[in-house]
Amino acid sequence: MPSAHSLSYAQRAEKHENPAARLLLETIIRKESNLAVSVDVTKSEDFLAIIDAVGPLVCLIKTHIDILEDFDYGLIKKLEELSQKHDFVIFEDRKFADIGNTVALQYSSGVHKIASWSHITNAHPVPGPSIITGLASVGLPLGRGLLLLAEMSTKGTLATGGYTEEAVRLARANKKFVIGFIAQRRMDAVGLAHGDNEEDDFLILTPGVGLEVKGDGMGQQYRTPDEVVRQSGCDVIIVGRGVYGADFKNVEAIRARAEKYRQEGWNAYLKRVES
Repeated sequence: MPSAHSLSYAQRAEKHENPAARLLLETIIRKESNLAVSVDVTKSEDFLAIIDAVGPLVCLIKTHIDILEDFDYGLIKKLEELSQKHDFVIFEDRKFADIGNTVALQYSSGVHKIASWSHITNAHPVPGPSIITGLASVGLPLGRGLLLLAEMSTKGTLATGGYTEEAVRLARANKKFVIGFIAQRRMDAVGLAHGDNEEDDFLILTPGVGLEVKGDGMGQQYRTPDEVVRQSGCDVIIVGRGVYGADFKNVEAIRARAEKYRQEGWNAYLKRVES
């Protein structure tokens, strides 16, 4: 069987059972974009303005909804309207990390009610299988998908070696709900003995992508879209400040940078599947 690395997004969309995984792959195909923008700002006005600016160019918007200082639930309706208007998937980067009962409540309830609007969320595998069970009890009936944090892009990360292998093992045991990983490379062969033929096709979403800078002074490390997509076989590049910078109202500049990343990421994908 060909590896997911060599298959097209369209070929992979055909065989994914999870609705959120299919939605993301189909959105990537429709828009010819494997770009996700991480909108990490503290004001709702800036949050919505950036999303409206980059929306036509991305497959996915990544949110940290809990950093918005002026959040109210009416914001979610506006986010969903932009998702429909611009045709993108929503990923709340919640990074759940607690026991099953607690994460089920965090996912479904509270102020943010994440499961009601976010197609995809993610979790640390530290608590073990119960975290997936708890989140799946809420997300699976709604057609949601979960990413596990197998690797991170920060300097000195502890998510390496046996930790990463255990994340992959947990994902393989929960394929109906776990659709992929936050990681820096493909996870298909991780933890497999030589000669094993595990038919994995996990989506790999990769932060720490930049066209020029190599770090931010706070431990973040950057790689180019070509390094991430073509060389390492990842599926979606996640970019934040590299797209919207510090001037949130300069829509033309934001769109120009987003288009540059979209082109670089898509061209890297085309080179990968053609090689």
